[in-house]
Amino acid sequence: MGVLGCSTSAPPLVHFAPKTARIPLKRPESKEKYSESLRKLVQDNCPSLFTPFEPKWWLNNGHIQTTYSVFADISQVDSVWYRRQNLKLVDGGTLGLDFAPIDDAALSDDTPIVVILHGLTGGSYEPYIKSILTHVIKPVDKGGLGYRAVIPHSRGCGGVPITSTKFYSAGGTDDFRQALIYISNRYPRAKLLGLGFSLGSNIMTRYIAQEGEKCRLSSACVLANPWDLAANSDILSGTFIGRNVYNNALGTNLMNVAKQHYKALMADPSLPIAKALKPLMSVSQMTLTNFDKVFLSQVGGPPPQFPYATVNEYYDAMSSHECIGEIRIPYLAINSADDPVVQYVPMDGAGNGYAVMVLTSGGGHLGWFNDGTGKDRWTTKPVLEWLTLMGREVLAKSGSERGHKVVLGTDEFLRNEGGDERLGCKECEGGGLINGNAGVEGLRKGL
Repeated sequence: MGVLGCSTSAPPLVHFAPKTARIPLKRPESKEKYSESLRKLVQDNCPSLFTPFEPKWWLNNGHIQTTYSVFADISQVDSVWYRRQNLKLVDGGTLGLDFAPIDDAALSDDTPIVVILHGLTGGSYEPYIKSILTHVIKPVDKGGLGYRAVIPHSRGCGGVPITSTKFYSAGGTDDFRQALIYISNRYPRAKLLGLGFSLGSNIMTRYIAQEGEKCRLSSACVLANPWDLAANSDILSGTFIGRNVYNNALGTNLMNVAKQHYKALMADPSLPIAKALKPLMSVSQMTLTNFDKVFLSQVGGPPPQFPYATVNEYYDAMSSHECIGEIRIPYLAINSADDPVVQYVPMDGAGNGYAVMVLTSGGGHLGWFNDGTGKDRWTTKPVLEWLTLMGREVLAKSGSERGHKVVLGTDEFLRNEGGDERLGCKECEGGGLINGNAGVEGLRKGL
């Protein structure tokens, strides 16, 4: 769904299931259980979600919004610093978790935590993340939410080293699952609120659906989810600008991440990932589709799931559009009708009473800029209203209470009790203070 003409000032299309889920609410003055329909909660508490997107005239197009997000020099807008905690995984890999604010001593241990997943090759430095995160972590007396936030990075992204012969894929959820084990164990009394961007939205949606009632997140909001990877890839490849601009930019970013970690990925030349890396480096015109076809569809995960016979089989397996019906937490999805990267959006939400599906008339891919400052985005207000509702008003268990019990093994790895022994994490060296305005050399932001 999407038209790449000029954005209009029409209000967003907001879709609720015919019967929305009833959500338990806090009522400190009474011991009686109290709940309200998700529809009414959103209508009463998220008024900005129903307001038109009305950008400046020169930003009134999905291509311009997307291009501005990538090329505009807005890295210094919404300045933030993080404290990085590196985690060693059972398979030898490393995850980097960036926490904010860096001085959280005054925050209680039950302060809600917004867990954020970045886009394809992004990181905590992304302006689209900081535009919301800075308000999330700002103290209440200064107009913010007063929450904590954490950004788990995909392997090799955001300056996190690759320390095993494993990359990441478009829909793999195990690394996110392991990050949540650590976060919920470190802050056992805190509610975990999910926030995803682009490919991170796809991964987050798949995790939520896979976990069902055991999901450690108590709610989620996802922006610019690519949903059906095969359908959107076909649409993207079917236009001149899609093939030669967006597909190329996405593929080049991925290629540059692979090049940055070439030595680590080639540590054992006999492994499939090393064998797949050689033909990847010989591809003359790198696109996202080519990268996925030659590399990720073959070695984006362990056997027997990998390799896939075709790239479309890989896309079908990694997509999230057929997962919506399995979601069991309040879930808000926001897409733009003029997003040149994502044009298929499952607006019916699979009839799931927990899902709220929103389509704005404009905004491009991860844009939604109201003006040229880079600071004012339409999405900021509705997302903050949603996070306020879910963090302060909704009655929900903490991440440690919602998920499987976390146990410490004799090898000092944290794991889900009774879970996959191949999944586990523990703190390791590295990390420290991270400048959220710096970025990574050789990678385009905004994707």
